[in-house]
Amino acid sequence: MALEKIQQVIGRAVHVPGNDIDTDRITPARYLKVVTFDGLGEALFYDERYGPDGSQKPHPLNDPRFKGASIMLVGANFGCGSSREHSPQAIYRAGFRALIGESFAEIFFGNSTALSMPCVSASKADIEALAAAVAENPALEVTVDVERLEVRYADKAFGVSLPESAQKALVSGRWDPIADLLEAGELLEQASARLPKAVKS
Repeated sequence: MALEKIQQVIGRAVHVPGNDIDTDRITPARYLKVVTFDGLGEALFYDERYGPDGSQKPHPLNDPRFKGASIMLVGANFGCGSSREHSPQAIYRAGFRALIGESFAEIFFGNSTALSMPCVSASKADIEALAAAVAENPALEVTVDVERLEVRYADKAFGVSLPESAQKALVSGRWDPIADLLEAGELLEQASARLPKAVKS
């Protein structure tokens, strides 16, 4: 099953500052009851973006200057807390296709990679410099180069890190383990046929 090769993500960015932003903040617990992930993008940071009456609070994702951004800039230990898959799903379904952060919680990182959404790590200084450039020019085009492990914008560039296994999975289009299992269905059946049959007593 051919999947998209994620070699680069190009788009506009938005900075969501703060360290240790956990999955309870990314997707409030009441949204865990959904049967499918459809429409989950609306839940993204809901309690931080909206009051009880639905009125908007000051938040980067509510700022019209950053509407349509597809790259999120975050701090350290992003996605920590409970291992809910809903959080990367909400980010992806809200239109984001890559995250640049100081570091990511392990399970959040794995769930994001399985959605084809790279989470690359960069230094605090590089992220802050990019965030300042984005604040000055929200239309700034940012490139997350997964293959070269580099972020580029304007006339600047900085290196990022990504575990080799995740990088290979993304750039080769092998980022969905379920798709790999489905593709291997015939091979699994052949292997099963070669196994000794159970002897009935």
